[in-house]
Amino acid sequence: MLRWSDDQLREYHSKRQGRAEAHAEARQHQKETKRPKYRNRKTSIDGRTFDSKLEAARYVELKRLQEGGIISGLQCQVPFALEINGNLICKYVADFVYLDVDKKRVVEDVKCGPTASRNDYRIKKKLMKAIHGIEIREFRKEKSNARSPR
Repeated sequence: MLRWSDDQLREYHSKRQGRAEAHAEARQHQKETKRPKYRNRKTSIDGRTFDSKLEAARYVELKRLQEGGIISGLQCQVPFALEINGNLICKYVADFVYLDVDKKRVVEDVKCGPTASRNDYRIKKKLMKAIHGIEIREFRKEKSNARSPR
């Protein structure tokens, strides 16, 4: 058990009060950063910044497949213009575009959770199919149902 004199206790409280004021002042000078809507964390690999850890992990996986010769021409963040009758409706940015073993172009989007059900994404997916004839392949995190041993 710790026993302090009255002077030691007053000194301790004054230091704590000073720290609290310093933290409050520092918070006032910090730049406001919003928490991401889907709790994703930006991750950097090879000088590229990805919107989520899942997207970064998929990039590493695709990069290894390319090094192994299974896929080729890997590109990240490829924009597609969605135009009808010469009018730009919107743009879609694919997470990854590459050529598979059969030399077919694959447009891939990494999805985790509720983002796949958003209306704007669903509309862009349908427009990609209608305008460019491209089916977007969605990559999702595999759920493991197995419990880890204790």
